[in-house]
Amino acid sequence: MKKNNCLSVMLNGILKENPVLVLILGTCPTLATTTNVFGAFGMGIATLMVLICSNILISLLRKVIPDNVRIPCYIVIIAGFVTVVQMVVHAFLPELYDMLGVYLALIVVNCIILGRAEMFASKNTVVKSALDGLGMGIGFTLALCAIATVREVLGAASFGGNAIAFLSDYKIEFLVKAPGGMVVYGLMIALVGALTHGKSPKKKEFSCAGCPSAGICHANTCAEGKEEV
Repeated sequence: MKKNNCLSVMLNGILKENPVLVLILGTCPTLATTTNVFGAFGMGIATLMVLICSNILISLLRKVIPDNVRIPCYIVIIAGFVTVVQMVVHAFLPELYDMLGVYLALIVVNCIILGRAEMFASKNTVVKSALDGLGMGIGFTLALCAIATVREVLGAASFGGNAIAFLSDYKIEFLVKAPGGMVVYGLMIALVGALTHGKSPKKKEFSCAGCPSAGICHANTCAEGKEEV
């Protein structure tokens, strides 16, 4: 596989098809875990690891898994990796485990992971699937951290749990609540939309050239014109 193709697959999920800010997936964990940068980063890394591992295994088994039970099989694979990640976080990062709570286990039903399994890993090679998982995971992590930075700095006058003294009198507590999260999320989507689609798309010109039915359409048009006359 060419290096440019590899790079394109990986970079696709970071901005062009960012799962949070472009595809609008994973909204629930995005709003729930972005009140703190540390929690947002932890959720992003956990999801990234599950994405890469599940994409690789699903790609390896894509010719073995029967088509009529593929979704249940994908969910079982994803659930297995989520359980492993959950146990590792619980053992080595108990503070993060307590901060993420139920949302760590709910990575199993994160539509980003199941969506990439169905749309990409089940149709592509192991290398491409791993790079896709890496790109989507990085994009998810960056989006969460960006939203969390705005919400925590402006809403709680802190960063990663460390207080920012000069902002303590100017914090906007609305931003760390659910409605404030929706506002920040919407503004981030608008910003990325402006950066990626800032220029108005050119209108496509359509022609009958090359269409196998062009002769029939032309004959029918002429016949209708004669009848009106």
